[in-house]
Amino acid sequence: MKDFILPDIGEGIVECELVEWLVAEGDRIEEDQAVADVMTDKALVQIPAMHSGVVKKLYYQKGEIAKVHSPLFAMEVDGEASQTAQAEAQQPAATSQQLEIATGGAVEDFILPDIGEGIVECELVEWLVSEGDDISEDQPVADVMTDKALVQIPSKFSGKVVKLYYQKGDIAKVHTPLFAIQLAGGEASAPAVSGSAPAKAQVMQPKVAQTTVAANTSGKFSGGEFEPQWVNPAKALASPAVRRLAREMEINLNQVQGSGKKGRVMKQDVLSMGQTASQAVSQSDMTGKKAAQSVGGGTRTEPIRGIKAAMAKQMSASVFSIPHFSVSDEIEMDALMAARSALKPEFEKQGVKLSFMPFIIKAMSLALKQFPIINSQVNDECTELTYFDDHNIGMAVDSKIGLLVPNIKGVQNLSLFEVAKEANRLVELAREGKLGSSDLKGGTISISNVGVIGGTTATPVINKPESAIVALGKIQRLPRFDEQDNVKAVNIMHISWSGDHRIIDGATMVRFSNLWKSYLENPLSMLSEMK
Repeated sequence: MKDFILPDIGEGIVECELVEWLVAEGDRIEEDQAVADVMTDKALVQIPAMHSGVVKKLYYQKGEIAKVHSPLFAMEVDGEASQTAQAEAQQPAATSQQLEIATGGAVEDFILPDIGEGIVECELVEWLVSEGDDISEDQPVADVMTDKALVQIPSKFSGKVVKLYYQKGDIAKVHTPLFAIQLAGGEASAPAVSGSAPAKAQVMQPKVAQTTVAANTSGKFSGGEFEPQWVNPAKALASPAVRRLAREMEINLNQVQGSGKKGRVMKQDVLSMGQTASQAVSQSDMTGKKAAQSVGGGTRTEPIRGIKAAMAKQMSASVFSIPHFSVSDEIEMDALMAARSALKPEFEKQGVKLSFMPFIIKAMSLALKQFPIINSQVNDECTELTYFDDHNIGMAVDSKIGLLVPNIKGVQNLSLFEVAKEANRLVELAREGKLGSSDLKGGTISISNVGVIGGTTATPVINKPESAIVALGKIQRLPRFDEQDNVKAVNIMHISWSGDHRIIDGATMVRFSNLWKSYLENPLSMLSEMK
């Protein structure tokens, strides 16, 4: 059986009243089927099932108060029988209660806390402790990889590690035991679970509240809440896929010289070291006998996880649910290049790097004021259209852990300097995989700069639920005719828009693009619009 944990149902909501069960024990339910109506202090909310299966136990009666992050009901998930065998291979036969009897001390399961909004599982990249180790409060115990970043998990208590419930490379579920610890002093903390929940639920109850992953964290439990700690850059850094490749090739990552930022080990680094090792073996084999001829046709399969999995899901949902259409144009960049050259020294004096992106973002915001439809979003049923006052403009960043799209909030209220400063902050954090979820959420329109890595044109995919995205090509010096039909050299940037054709027509998109283009080709024209 598997406990369904009552998820977060609103910011600041920690409990709710069970108004009505929509299912009964023994009922078969499907994924996303409504199972209960609950009342918070803000609204009546319907709770859907996360899996398909059979309801085995309802932990609350009608009218009782249910706690967020505590078990709501138990169910037998479809296919659970086959998964149980795998789980038993990964998890210990002994529970924390059995371990307590065996060790003669107070043993408690450390529950893997929320490590980011919407994150339900993570890959166990590295254990930093072993069974039998004495650890102290806030000491790092494990490195885990989510779909957003590499995070270091600290211990909430001091004591001795009794059992590690996962092996390196396993997938750990949020709100389930990560390891068992025999507490220093022999006293266990009191479980904070509703009295109506069973004893098993008390052991499994997470004792931390959900937090948002922030950019600069202390990696401690503060006031019962977990604040993620980013992995020490002095340690060998690598994505789960690279670590898996290293294990398959039997290569120690700590012996690989990383070529990525802050020494991060990239896939090519591992392959290069493997090639060097194989060449050395081949040369020794050639002494006295001919090296065996290599046979082609091999394959390698690895799961899609982390950022790549999140991107695959997001892009698939966008392409299959939004009817895209494209509009392309070219922008003369000479005037903008001159403006940037004039302002760049002043920005650098204040420690801010000035690229073309802040101009592009600010010009887009000015154009959105006259075309609010471009800054709107339609619901999935296409029955409602929501207009946003704030221009939260996203920038696609090719980070070391995958594609990320952080957004600058409220661009319409920011100066060019403020936009540049915020853009620098977001790009730096994105490339290190340290963006907070608040930086990734709430975007209203996006920019993809394929020109940074040499692309000329592209047909970008809309970042659902947004309604438009533009791809910027590289700047090229090309011949063009002036008003007297004389050929002149002009710096040209190709741009390509993708729009949601359910709410944006081609003529509107072209007019919007023309206005945005006019600001960029004549930067001084933005002065009359800026506040």
